[in-house]
Amino acid sequence: MIESVTQAALSSAITGLSTRQRAIANNIANINTPNYQAQRVTFEDALAQSVAQGSGVVAPQTQVSLEPTQLNGNNVNLDEETLDNVETGLRYQFATQAMSQQFQSLTAAMKTV
Repeated sequence: MIESVTQAALSSAITGLSTRQRAIANNIANINTPNYQAQRVTFEDALAQSVAQGSGVVAPQTQVSLEPTQLNGNNVNLDEETLDNVETGLRYQFATQAMSQQFQSLTAAMKTV
């Protein structure tokens, strides 16, 4: 299949955002678990660098949050997780729409040949 840097970057973004959504869900599910440390998923800086280098392919990185903990050792903040979930959902929706438009453009180009 023909893959451009844009398509590779969109695919990497979708993978990263999906990984972040799972981490957020896991964080929320463990909000009352003593000593649970929230997970944070990063990929945006690496993705920007990869695109600049002409690739667009990156893997998301999951790390343990170093944010302060509550008395029970848990550091999940429900307000922060909720906002991150909304933002991640919107970014995921945008990325999937952009990917869909890429495929539609490719399909249209193939039909005209």
